[in-house]
Amino acid sequence: MKPGRQALLGVDVGGTFTDAVLVFKGAIFRAKVPTTRDQSEGVLLSARRLLEQAGAAAADIAYFAHGMTTATNALLERKGARTAAVSTRGFKDLLEIGRQNRPRLYDLCPQRPEPLVPAGLRLTVDERVTPSGEERPLPAPELARLTDRLKELAPEAVAVCLLFSFLEPEHELLLGEALAQELPGVHVSLSSDILPQFREYERFSSTAVDAYLTPVVSKYLARLGAGVAAAGLPAPAIMQSSGGALPLEKAAAGAAPLLLSGPAAGVVGAVFAAGRSRVDDLIAFDMGGTSTDVTLIQGGQAAVTSEREIGGFPVALPMVDIHTIGAGGGSIAWIDAGGALRVGPESAGADPGPACYGFGGDLPTVTDANLCLGYLGGRLGGKEGLALDADAAKRAVAALAVRLGLSVEEAALGIRRVANAGMVKALRVISVERGHDPRRFVLVAFGGAGPMHGADLAGELGISRVVLPDSCGVLSALGMVVGEQRRDWVRTVYKAAGWDETLLAAAFGQLEEKAAAELPGAALTRRADLRYQGQSHELTVAIDAPFEFGKISDDFEAAHEQAFGYRNDGQPVELVNVRLTAAVPLERPRLAGPVLPARKPPRPVRRPAFFGGEWLETEVWQRHELGDARLRSPAVIEEAEATTVVPPGWQAFVDEANNLWLEAAGDD
Repeated sequence: MKPGRQALLGVDVGGTFTDAVLVFKGAIFRAKVPTTRDQSEGVLLSARRLLEQAGAAAADIAYFAHGMTTATNALLERKGARTAAVSTRGFKDLLEIGRQNRPRLYDLCPQRPEPLVPAGLRLTVDERVTPSGEERPLPAPELARLTDRLKELAPEAVAVCLLFSFLEPEHELLLGEALAQELPGVHVSLSSDILPQFREYERFSSTAVDAYLTPVVSKYLARLGAGVAAAGLPAPAIMQSSGGALPLEKAAAGAAPLLLSGPAAGVVGAVFAAGRSRVDDLIAFDMGGTSTDVTLIQGGQAAVTSEREIGGFPVALPMVDIHTIGAGGGSIAWIDAGGALRVGPESAGADPGPACYGFGGDLPTVTDANLCLGYLGGRLGGKEGLALDADAAKRAVAALAVRLGLSVEEAALGIRRVANAGMVKALRVISVERGHDPRRFVLVAFGGAGPMHGADLAGELGISRVVLPDSCGVLSALGMVVGEQRRDWVRTVYKAAGWDETLLAAAFGQLEEKAAAELPGAALTRRADLRYQGQSHELTVAIDAPFEFGKISDDFEAAHEQAFGYRNDGQPVELVNVRLTAAVPLERPRLAGPVLPARKPPRPVRRPAFFGGEWLETEVWQRHELGDARLRSPAVIEEAEATTVVPPGWQAFVDEANNLWLEAAGDD
C-alpha cells in the first residue's frame, strides 16, 4: 500500500451484476451495476460511483483487488484462443482419450466435451524422459521441424506437456525457449510450470486450459490496466481460485488459476463477516444472478481442493472447495417434455435479464417469481437503482402458469420452490454427503439473491440460524479487500516406502526457496498427499514442522477414517506429493460499528406477500433503520444491494457487527 493512501477498493464481476465495495475512513460504500460486455467498463463505472459516494479521489485508494468471470466464461462458452498442443511421440491424443471413468454409469451414449485442442493442432516431438532420466534427447532438428510446423498452423497459444516433465523439465524448457524465439507473440504454457505433478491427463488438461484462456484473459487485463491507469487508480491485484490475490502481471501470464476468482472471494468475505460475529463454523451460500456457490467452512478455514472439473475439463490447481449449480435470480423457469416445472441452468443474464428488468426479456425467472410473490419492491438497487416492471413479471409467469393450470401466485411459488430444491441439494452435497451435520453450522447467505432464500433453505436442512452479513449483496467484492496475497506450489516426490522426515524436509526445502524468492516473509503452510499402499488416490494432510513421521501417519489415518469410515492400521503409507502455500495477509480494514437510531425506528410500510399459499400483510423495513429492534415475521428487509425475506416462524435482529441474523422463532 502506498503511504498516505487509506481507501480499499474491491470489484467483482459476475454474470449478471458487477459488485463493488470501497472501504474509506471506517465506512463501507457499495455499488452494484449491470455487467457490461467489456467487463472493464463496468469495473471503472462502479469505481467512479463509489468515489463519488465517499467523496474520495482515486489518489486515496491504497489497494485495489479485482475478481472476474472472463476466464470462466471463455471456457464454458468455448471462446478461448486457437491453441496447439505438443506432447511426446505416441501421446498425441491424450487430451481426447482422457480417463476411462464414466460419471453417468447408465448413459449408453455419453457426450464428452470436444477437446480444447482439435486433432489437427496436436503435434508431437521425438523425445523421451523416464523416471530414471533422459532416455531419448530432444535434438535441434526436431525443434526446428516442430517450430516450422507451428508457424504454418499459426496458433495463438501452445500447450506443452511431455512425459515425466514434472521430474525432469529440461526438454520442456528447451521447447519453451525455441517457441518463444520462433513464434513471438504466441503464448506458451509448459506443464512443468503450470502443474509439476504426476497423472498425465490432468496435467495436460490443466496446461491446455491455461494456454486456451491466457490470451483472452491477458487482453482483458491489458484493457483494464490501461483504463485503471488513466483513471489514476492503482494497478489491481487479481483474485485467484485459491482465495488469494496475484499482481496483475502474474495473473496475465497464466489464466488457469483464475477460473473461480469471484466465488473464492465470496468465501473469503463470508469468513471475514462471520468472524466479526464470532462464528467460525459456517456454510457459505452465495446466490447471484446466474449461479449459486456453496462452501462448508470449519474453524474459519475453507477447504482447498485440487480435484475439480470446470466445463468438463479437469483443472488440478488449488481452488477453494466450492460446489456450483446453475441457479440464480436470473435462472429461467421452463417445462420439460414430461410436463414438469424446471428452473435453470439457463440464465437470462444481465442482457436481456429477467422480464421485470424491462430490457426486453420475456421468459419467467426466479427474480420475476419473487416480484410476483411480493418479496421485492418496485426498485432494485436503492433509490437510484433499476425500476422493476411488476406487470412484465406477471405476464412472464402467467404464460407458464397457464400451461401448468395454476394461478400466477401458485406458479411463482412453484418456481421458487423448484429453485430452492436445487440449492438444498447442493448444500447437502457439501455437508450431509461428506459426513457433516448441517445443524451444527450457521448458514451465511449473501449475493444479490441469497438473502431472499436463506431462511427457506436453512429450514429445509434443520439449520436454526442464518447470518446476512453487512454488505451481503456485494460480499464477494468485500472479500477482495480482506483476503491475502498467496502463492501455491506442488511437487511430486512419490515414495512407496522408506520415506522419512529427512526426505520430507528436502522436498519442502526446494519449494520454500521458491516461496522466499516470490513472496518473502510469507507465512508457510505445508501439506502432503498421502495414501495407503495399493490405493490409486490420495488424501491431503496438513504437515507441521518439525516433521514427525509417526504423527504424520496418525493424522493421515484419522483423515482416512473421517472420509471413508475406516482406517487400515499397519498398512504402509505412501508419500505422493508435497504442497506449499505462502500467504501474506492484508491489513484488515477497521470498520465502524452500526449507527443506531437515536429514537425508536420509524414504522415500517406494509405490503401483501405470498407465504404458504396465502397472501399475508407483511412489514417492509429498511435495513439501516432497524437499530436494535427485533422483528417478528413475516417481514421483508430491504437494502440497496439485496432484499431479505423473513418467512413465518423466523425473527430478525442486527448484532454489534452490523450483521443481520435470522433465527427460528423457538431459538430465543
